[in-house]
Amino acid sequence: MKVNFVKLKENAIVPTYGTEYSAGADLYALPEGDIEIKAGESLLIHTGIAMQIPEGYAGFIFARSGIATKRGLAPANKVGVIDSDYRGEIMVSLYNHSKVTQKVSSGERIAQMVIMPYLKAEFFETETLDDTARAAGGFGSTGTI
Repeated sequence: MKVNFVKLKENAIVPTYGTEYSAGADLYALPEGDIEIKAGESLLIHTGIAMQIPEGYAGFIFARSGIATKRGLAPANKVGVIDSDYRGEIMVSLYNHSKVTQKVSSGERIAQMVIMPYLKAEFFETETLDDTARAAGGFGSTGTI
């Protein structure tokens, strides 16, 4: 799939895939020097790139397992969504889940983006819904843990 992008800053780094079979392309931080994210705080990190994601697809921003597991840094909104009509800079709101201040350096891989198709639903109001065995059971209703 071809995805056009623009470097908004000369030193922006093009997203890359870690391996041949990686689903997510790594996104790179482009702060003005090192920045610190205090424990329990979020900070919006610039990437310096904008993309033209094809219609019928969206870019989903997920945590990178290494930085999330080892340092406690993950997207504040858990999964970010970049719609196909968005043309602004891709930014990642990183939240520090750890108990210590974390430093993010320019050029560091901060998140990963998976481009996936989506279905657009039409919503219809009705008086009733079809019955199922589960019915309205939720939040652990199908078993323990």
